[in-house]
Amino acid sequence: MKRLFDVTVSLWSVFFLSPLFVIISLCIYLQDKGPIFFRQKRFGLGGKLFYIIKFRTMVINAEKQGSYFTQDNDSRITFLGKFLRKTSLDELPQLFNVIKGDMSLVGPRPDVSQQQKLYSKKEWRTRCSVRPGITGLAQATLRSQATVQERKAMDLQYVKKKSFFLDLKIIMMTLQQVILKGGN
Repeated sequence: MKRLFDVTVSLWSVFFLSPLFVIISLCIYLQDKGPIFFRQKRFGLGGKLFYIIKFRTMVINAEKQGSYFTQDNDSRITFLGKFLRKTSLDELPQLFNVIKGDMSLVGPRPDVSQQQKLYSKKEWRTRCSVRPGITGLAQATLRSQATVQERKAMDLQYVKKKSFFLDLKIIMMTLQQVILKGGN
């Protein structure tokens, strides 16, 4: 049921948001003639690697200029990128990851390889027992302010308590954070 919900909502979202996809893509391209999308390997269901897709929010070749962690006032983030991140619009292309089956609408955020060392082997198996999500418990409650330990704890909590109603609650909380509170 969760997969059917994910695909249905994602397909409708892509359809209705397609004008926004075009506008954002054009703006990103016009800012520096660089690539529109950012792709990065992340861990998914069963620990399988996949490429996550986002709108590019950083300067070209940003990964060669510093850590994969971004910090407040990171000079690699473009002016448009700051807006896209604040409003979470940079995450919209992940709807294609959901349609493809690499991700879900709700679940733990997909981790990069450096984050695997934060988990015990048992915790990692638990964490990778569900598809990663565009949003999750940590994003819905603390947005990007969650510490690494808080995010880890909430991701594991989600896996243990997952349900269709919890997913709906997290989606509503995320929309409230992004729309009503302006992403803060």
